[in-house]
Amino acid sequence: MSEQSPPVGRLRWRCRRGTTELDRMLGGYLEQDYAQASSALQLAFSDLLEQQDPDIFDWLMGAQAADAAFVDIISYLRKKYQLDC
Repeated sequence: MSEQSPPVGRLRWRCRRGTTELDRMLGGYLEQDYAQASSALQLAFSDLLEQQDPDIFDWLMGAQAADAAFVDIISYLRKKYQLDC
């Protein structure tokens, strides 16, 4: 993991993904929750944005178990967007 999260502007750019679903989920988290998140969750989110879109999508949809480094942020996003059904 990185030691420090990049500036929010850079994160906003990195939230722009290949699908509308990921754009909205990741961008929504950044705009609504990121500032209040713990530093550990912020770092996990920043590192998550370095992963490939298909992996992120599968983790969020529950098609694959998330890598250990991303379990907390993926769990948070799944709850936020009610994907735990």
